[in-house]
Amino acid sequence: MRRRFHQVDVFTAVPLKGNPLAVVHAAQGLGDAAMAAFARWTNLSETTFLLPPEHPQADYRVRIFTPGGELPFAGHPTLGSCWAWLAAGGQPQRSDVVVQECGVGLVRVKRDGTRLAFAAPPLRRTGPLEPELLQRITTALGLRAADVLGHQWVDNGPGWCALMLRSAAEVLAVKPDWAVLGNVKLGLVGAQPAGHDARFEVRAFVPGLGVPEDPVTGSLNAGLAQWLVGAGLAPPAYVAAQGTALGRDGRVHVQRDEAGDLWIGGDVAAVIEGEVVL
Repeated sequence: MRRRFHQVDVFTAVPLKGNPLAVVHAAQGLGDAAMAAFARWTNLSETTFLLPPEHPQADYRVRIFTPGGELPFAGHPTLGSCWAWLAAGGQPQRSDVVVQECGVGLVRVKRDGTRLAFAAPPLRRTGPLEPELLQRITTALGLRAADVLGHQWVDNGPGWCALMLRSAAEVLAVKPDWAVLGNVKLGLVGAQPAGHDARFEVRAFVPGLGVPEDPVTGSLNAGLAQWLVGAGLAPPAYVAAQGTALGRDGRVHVQRDEAGDLWIGGDVAAVIEGEVVL
């Protein structure tokens, strides 16, 4: 069966500089095995499948697959899927927000000019990392305890944990030992020097899902923002850079509104449009 298809680049206005996403429209009738097989075939960090909503307040439903399995939520697939749904003629129920249904429930996406932003979902797990896990991570990264300024669970669905290092340069210098890191889903963050267009440099490692390093990661940045802004380690609005180590130039726009909600925004660039036979 022929189905409409988009491939977009998320968290960049310049194609090939962000995080690519494959989006299959009208995915009714596709089973779990077919979705997983297509996600393995695209070999992108995520592939999404758009479906009619089941919740009355949702505008559409999305299922999100990595090459290694399905995720209940992910950030760049949320923005890219919303962009593709709108580009295909989707009409939201509300004029001010699009409501996406996914594994974690309903996620709001707002349009801010040409940029989309999703409301950071609540964290499922918080608090410092367990000593054994922290030791495993620092060993895998070749770090000393003194190199870590802070650590935290920032899990909003995928299972993220995070370390803050002393600088962006130290974040970029890390070379993980994948065998030791194993199935840990890990984010690193470090401050950029004064004068840089971004406040922080971020990296994301998810080897257990077939993605050793993810180019630009919305869910991780959402969790990091809740930790950093909530702890006073970051201002209520900032920009994070991600993808530098992979030759990308992603930018994630974080902003806390007057109601206290954190919005994670980014540009989306179209790269491929057509049909896929599934």
